[in-house]
Amino acid sequence: MTTFVDRVELHVAAGNGGHGCASVHREKFKPLGGPDGGNGGRGGDVVLTVDQSVTTLLEYHHSPHRKATNGKPGEGGNRSGKDGQDLVLTVPDGTVVLDKAGNVLADLVGHGTTYVAAQGGRGGLGNAALASARRKAPGFALLGVPGDLQDVVLELKTVADVALVGYPSAGKSSLISVLSAAKPKIADYPFTTLVPNLGVVTAGSTVYTVADVPGLIPGASQGRGLGLEFLRHVERCSVLVHVLDTATLESDRDPVSDLDVIEAELREYGGLDNRPRLVVLNKIDVPDGKDLAELVRPDLEARGYRVFEVSAVAHKGLKELSFALAELVAAARAARPQEEATRIVIRPKAVDDAGFTVVREDDGMFRVRGEKPERWVRQTDFNNDEAVGYLADRLNRLGVEGQLLKAGARSGDGVAIGPEENAVVFDWEPSVMAGAEMLGRRGEDHRLDEQRPAAQRRRDRQAERDDADSEFDDFEPF
Repeated sequence: MTTFVDRVELHVAAGNGGHGCASVHREKFKPLGGPDGGNGGRGGDVVLTVDQSVTTLLEYHHSPHRKATNGKPGEGGNRSGKDGQDLVLTVPDGTVVLDKAGNVLADLVGHGTTYVAAQGGRGGLGNAALASARRKAPGFALLGVPGDLQDVVLELKTVADVALVGYPSAGKSSLISVLSAAKPKIADYPFTTLVPNLGVVTAGSTVYTVADVPGLIPGASQGRGLGLEFLRHVERCSVLVHVLDTATLESDRDPVSDLDVIEAELREYGGLDNRPRLVVLNKIDVPDGKDLAELVRPDLEARGYRVFEVSAVAHKGLKELSFALAELVAAARAARPQEEATRIVIRPKAVDDAGFTVVREDDGMFRVRGEKPERWVRQTDFNNDEAVGYLADRLNRLGVEGQLLKAGARSGDGVAIGPEENAVVFDWEPSVMAGAEMLGRRGEDHRLDEQRPAAQRRRDRQAERDDADSEFDDFEPF
């Protein structure tokens, strides 16, 4: 049964925003107390968070579909809906988030690092929030915006300072077991190691991490063996250690040819040419292994490699190797650029940026694209004439109608707002009045404008006095 997974495809859905409420306040002797519909709640986000205690993506391999909760709709009495709860998904340190095309969206390194994989939809405004001095009684509310739907690929790249690479059964697992407290599986057959193993090594004042990568064979960069699956775990390592078997029983292999094969695979994979390298001649506790190590060492040193003869079984040469690795790790850490404080970059909106575009397509239809127009369309209840009219007013104020006229649109032309797969299409009529306009301006109710009887009587008496004073002013004495 699979216990380690380092690549999964995850299907995430953020929560939908709750709908706003269209309600009118009512109480005894006051049947029309004004709009009191509350706003809808925000939909929950889907957030990826690095957790050091998580070491595999196995959980998402078995359950790849994840969804956050929706926001609750608003209610009367100015009661807003409850926000949806964010869905937090923990991932291992070193997880890379990619889209379906392979583009990197986020590189999650460091405990607590987060990335919002899917944004929750915003809640719709209730009619109380839509009321204004000119629109005193909106008979509609805005709908909640649907949450994002995303398909992302998660790839785990082990975060370590040193990577042990080499042929299967070269002794990498034995070496990491004696250098650190790691307890990998060790056996006398190839491909014993099926997953990367990590171990922490202390050499003087330097503490570093060593990764034991599953064995590589010729063609690993093209998918042979386990190489292609685990070569990505070498990418983050600062130092590469070639573990060469000096006691192999295969007649067509020797340490030098093994090194050439592994180096060819690393070059084919790419991106590892600048990493410092050490060569470890392992299994010198075997008599033939010791002789072969002494034979090939001059050739390897002539190529510029630092060579260490070790025995994981007899614990020979380990101290020198650990301090040499600590020296290279410390140098790599010192060469890294210092982390600067996060800068706040302000990108002001261009003066001529209207926030939307109008394009005439080949079939003669005009397509409107932009964050605001597309969101406003999703928030509109097209079964409510007043809501449709409100949308028309908003688009007109934004300048969509003017841009359509400039683009050559005429009455009756088809206009689509949004992408092709999810667009609202209608026949355009400039400055069209909705049916609710026949009863007055949108959002107005003449019943709310009725004054109290006593106040009306006072105004009538004041008008009569004003009329009498005007008649007296017109009187001319003899």
